Amino acid sequence: MSSRSVPLALLLQPKQTWLRFFLSHSTEVPRNVNMESLQSGYLFPEISMRESEHIRKHPDARLIRLGIGDTTQPIPDIITSAMAEHAFALSTVKGYKGYGAEQGNMALRTAIADKFYKDMGIEGDEIFISDGAQSDISRLQMLLGSNVTVAVQDPSFPAYIDTSVIVGQAGKFLKETGKYRNIVYMNCRPENNFFPDLSTTSRTDIIFFCSPNNPTGHAATWQQLKKLVEFAKANGSIIVYDSAYAAYITDPSPRSIYEIPGAREVAIEISSFSKFAGFTGVRLGWTVVPEELRYSNGYPVIKDFNRIVCTCFNGASNIVQAGGLACLSPDGFQALRTVIDYYKENAKIIVDAFQSLGLKVNGGKNAPYVWVQFPGSSSWDVFAEILEKTHILTIPGSGFGPGGNEHIRVSAFGHREYISEACRRLKNFL
Repeated sequence: MSSRSVPLALLLQPKQTWLRFFLSHSTEVPRNVNMESLQSGYLFPEISMRESEHIRKHPDARLIRLGIGDTTQPIPDIITSAMAEHAFALSTVKGYKGYGAEQGNMALRTAIADKFYKDMGIEGDEIFISDGAQSDISRLQMLLGSNVTVAVQDPSFPAYIDTSVIVGQAGKFLKETGKYRNIVYMNCRPENNFFPDLSTTSRTDIIFFCSPNNPTGHAATWQQLKKLVEFAKANGSIIVYDSAYAAYITDPSPRSIYEIPGAREVAIEISSFSKFAGFTGVRLGWTVVPEELRYSNGYPVIKDFNRIVCTCFNGASNIVQAGGLACLSPDGFQALRTVIDYYKENAKIIVDAFQSLGLKVNGGKNAPYVWVQFPGSSSWDVFAEILEKTHILTIPGSGFGPGGNEHIRVSAFGHREYISEACRRLKNFL
């Protein structure tokens, strides 16, 4: 019998599973120690697993999914028609195209610069088209390497932390705090208006910052972002700014970090078509790396990122990029505004429902997420009880970091009838 030690989690599995562990062949290749440092499963697959368990337990229940932020409204046909036309053209000699530029179609890069960064000094050749913001987070981590120090909002999108662990930046996980030793967690809770106290924040090389924030829905103000840019400049840091939900902003909050003077010297911005265009399954995003952004030795960051892209990526699908161009046309963008308004109305209905129950609610105004507080309760316990009693899937706040405990995140990405039904169930339950 093999002398391999048996992980505790394996012993809890059915007998056939751990027998296969002993009887299977193993190579002499050690497991990446950074992968061993990851805690449990990635949040969203964990939620999917619990969803599957609930469906097995309650096969006749009508489950309403307000958890994972997946869009539900159809993509306007002006956009899908552009993709279909491009796809059909590939079957002709005249219309066929093979590899494109790894950095993306220049027409799309220029259209993004004109639509989202007008008067901010961003040019098309500073924009890199990708298959989504989450992929770009990983590519940026590859660019930055294992020797940099990192700060994240707490709570925040879990990919920032998990990619930091995978590349070796995070250090040991401390169970007593729920944090990694080498990551600086910037407290962003209701009591500090979801913005960290930078006067007490340790200096790090990289600052991950998302606005509007996932999960809290808070959009940082111009003054808050001005403080962040000044903090990064004073400390010689780089901000990785995630603006994936910028299209949902309705107040004067900045939609880009580059609205702040000096940001071009300290910030990379990542964004996505997923949530404003319904491209969650289509996959299209972009990253902005300004020419002015430099390493400590004066070397332009954009040159290294270009090398990463050319080495690790063959470019976004040319069919999808055709859809991206259609999104940014006047008619296409107007059609998308209608879909965004639909989701924002959903968010308002959810906010009103929880507030009517006397609960403290944030978000839902500048983002498609509602952040609900249950003081004194474990977020996983609240998640489990709501799922069991109402058959509604949410997301436990602590899945976004220890600062998210006592909260759940509720997504407004849903069909209106399901949103209304969920609110009725929650009112009856709570």
